[in-house]
Amino acid sequence: MIKTLAAQIKQYKRSTLLTPLFTVLEVVMEVLIPFVTASIIDKGINGNDGAGDLPKVFIYGGVMIVMAFMSLAFGVLAGKFAADASSGFACNLRDAMFSNIQTFSFSNIDKYSTAGLVTRMTTDVTNLQNAFQMIIRIAVRAPIMLISSVIMCVIINPRISLIFLGALVVLGTVLTLIVKNATKVFDKVFTKYDDLNASVQENISGIRVVKGFVREDHENQKFVNASGNLYKMFVTAEKIISWNNPVMMFVIYACILLISWFGAQFIVGGSMTTGELTSLFSYIMSALMALMMLSMIFVMVTMSVASARRISEVLNEKSDITNPADPIMEIKDGSIDFDRVNFAYKHKSNQLKEKKSDMDGGEEILTDIDLHIHAGETIGIIGGTGCGKSTFASLISRLYDVDSGAVLVGGTDVRKYDLEMLRDQVAVVLQKNVLFSGTILDNLRWGNENATEEECAEACRLACADEFIDRMPDGYHTMIEQGGTNVSGGQKQRLCIARALLKSPKILILDDSTSAVDTATDAKIRQAFAQKIPGTTKLIIAQRISSVQDADRIIVMDDGRISGFDTHENLLKNNKIYSEIYMLQTQSGGDFDKPND
Repeated sequence: MIKTLAAQIKQYKRSTLLTPLFTVLEVVMEVLIPFVTASIIDKGINGNDGAGDLPKVFIYGGVMIVMAFMSLAFGVLAGKFAADASSGFACNLRDAMFSNIQTFSFSNIDKYSTAGLVTRMTTDVTNLQNAFQMIIRIAVRAPIMLISSVIMCVIINPRISLIFLGALVVLGTVLTLIVKNATKVFDKVFTKYDDLNASVQENISGIRVVKGFVREDHENQKFVNASGNLYKMFVTAEKIISWNNPVMMFVIYACILLISWFGAQFIVGGSMTTGELTSLFSYIMSALMALMMLSMIFVMVTMSVASARRISEVLNEKSDITNPADPIMEIKDGSIDFDRVNFAYKHKSNQLKEKKSDMDGGEEILTDIDLHIHAGETIGIIGGTGCGKSTFASLISRLYDVDSGAVLVGGTDVRKYDLEMLRDQVAVVLQKNVLFSGTILDNLRWGNENATEEECAEACRLACADEFIDRMPDGYHTMIEQGGTNVSGGQKQRLCIARALLKSPKILILDDSTSAVDTATDAKIRQAFAQKIPGTTKLIIAQRISSVQDADRIIVMDDGRISGFDTHENLLKNNKIYSEIYMLQTQSGGDFDKPND
């Protein structure tokens, strides 16, 4: 874990090394100042047999002023480099996590909740940033100050130093108990942050539904509950930590009283000077404050250990899907073959751990899938919700890897292709359509960043998106708000289809991508595909038969298996499930969603 995190210091190594250097120099100056103060009193004010020695006062005073300014300068430099190193470290951590997340396969993403990843990149990184700054500065300053002060106390008066050493034992024991008990609470705190972020994220993304069903009070209560749990745990931890200050003050005042009492006796007895007692007080206060700093460091580091583990987990996560050693860089054609394919989700996100889900890692989603699709064919895929249609499509572009069997594109196992090349040639319009902030052109050029405006317009004509784009005041330069909130569901689907077409793929997969458009527009899109991209293999996943009945062949899926694979006419005659769907939809005019038996 430490090695993983330390690797992210990178270009900030210089600032990381300079911070403790200037901190050490700052401590040296602070340790020497009380020594000079004692000299001013003993050799200047009380010197010359009690008559005073003014020149020595000026000399030692000047030295003390110079040392004070040097200590100040070193402190400022240490603070500057500490801020630079910690901020840079945090920046590198966020960049590294974000970059690594981009390499994740879908199975890797399934391990984490979105809220959990957001918490890691915000709260957890901030905790680690603060801890890192304390480690390279305060964690260097406090031990050196403590050791130096103890040594100087022993040099000045070994007997009185025993009081101080006894105080250290008492204070160290109490602080250890405080840190130990607080650690147990802080280890649980950060999981509550995930719940809080999840509540906020879910509410904001679904705010229209919340308002539509007048569920603001319900959502407020959910947030209050999540926030309240976090509050309770922090209060518990802070109650424990609050003992730190009173115990510290008790020990400090006890030391002052004891040292004053015994010090006065030693001065009267002639075994100690007034200046030595004065400097002794300074060193003892410095040592005790250093111990207080150490207790704060332990608490902060304790809080950060949980964050460090969570961040390291993301940084060390390796994609389940990687390029082969010698990848094939060209796909011969758009033919698709499933050779006895079985598949089950291996992971599930943390937010689903307490819930029964299809992602439990044992239940098969696809079972014994064996079929062959010719290049250029239009294939319809139909079946009830949860029957594995989307998973079937995801295997073709290798968003997941099969558990057994093989998926072949162009006669070659998809695991042998270069990933980027494969996904460029297998365009998928996913069930959940996503547009990004920017112009319509910017979004379209996700399919081909070098596409001209004319090429974008042609893709939009094929997807029937030109109808509404031409009505917009800025046309293709119209800004799309984050998430595509300023366009309708049907418009969003058509833009996503156009974006996929710009890739000029050998295989085009439409995963229920026309569900939000009317049947007439759906028919126009299918007709345009047949005329303009006849060589592209087209897979149309749909709930309504009208979207697939004109396909060359239709796959009927039922509970992760192939129930039928034939033309519309033959399926009506020979496939019970398909004929039932057809009858239900033609009689009621509704879409089919096969209920669970």
